[in-house]
Amino acid sequence: MKIEWDGRRSVAFERLRGGSKKGAYRVTFDDGATAVLYSWRDGENYWPEAEGEVEPFGDATGLGLFLAAHERLTRVGVRVPEVYFVDQSNELALIEDVPGGKLEESMDPEVLGKLGDSLRRMWEQQAPWFGKIGDPVRTQSAVGVVKQRALRHLDEAAKRVAEIGDARERLAEMVERLAGDIQPKEDYRLIHGELGPDHVLIDRRGDPVVIDIEGLMFFDLEWEHVFLRLRFGDDYRHLEVDGLDERRMNLYGLAMHLSLVAGPLRLLDGDFPDREFMLEIARYNAEKVLAWDREIDNP
Repeated sequence: MKIEWDGRRSVAFERLRGGSKKGAYRVTFDDGATAVLYSWRDGENYWPEAEGEVEPFGDATGLGLFLAAHERLTRVGVRVPEVYFVDQSNELALIEDVPGGKLEESMDPEVLGKLGDSLRRMWEQQAPWFGKIGDPVRTQSAVGVVKQRALRHLDEAAKRVAEIGDARERLAEMVERLAGDIQPKEDYRLIHGELGPDHVLIDRRGDPVVIDIEGLMFFDLEWEHVFLRLRFGDDYRHLEVDGLDERRMNLYGLAMHLSLVAGPLRLLDGDFPDREFMLEIARYNAEKVLAWDREIDNP
């Protein structure tokens, strides 16, 4: 493949690590400049189609979702990589190569503080519906969607992990009980949906740059914060907010762990290359799920 950009011509491509739903390549040009090429073309998405997946958790991939999320985040003041050009027909985008590495490599408190400020601006955005940008879901409640998804992931995990299979009935009862304890609300906020420190880059000014934005959606803020707590650990203090519903946090926490068992193991049915990384995610979250079962046995 040859890429031309602002009078430059590509001379080298390097595939970047990760990228289970799209290809990400660092492109070097003939004058030494670099950029990142995102490709959503056939063959770049390693995820098999998940039967019964419900919105807004359907496959968050594609140039259209990327551009919609990019426009919305830019509008609310969240730093995302600059887009140099897009090729609609081939599902390609050439974007800024942010030079400072990933936040997970440093966990710099100053950058974390800036990230918290940026995300709180995003979380201030409200909608009376939930769903991906431009694709509202009006027929179900957010809690109902999470419960349905958690039970499906529990069934998947039970078939793949013997210990979860043994605990399946108790865990299903726990999901139903946690969901039943939650009061309805319609205060949906704009969230990234899967924000870990590996999805934040640092630019030359020391500012955080958010990537992997295709899953941007309006949803319960608690869903975002369950994932942030899981991924940022002690550094979550830089990102926390007041007023979260702990009942939702409990249900969404268990649902998240079930998703992170079933999803990675399903991904490994295909030919995803970084297999040990996905197995480790599944192992860690299976243990978290089983901790819930032990809590049921020893309330």
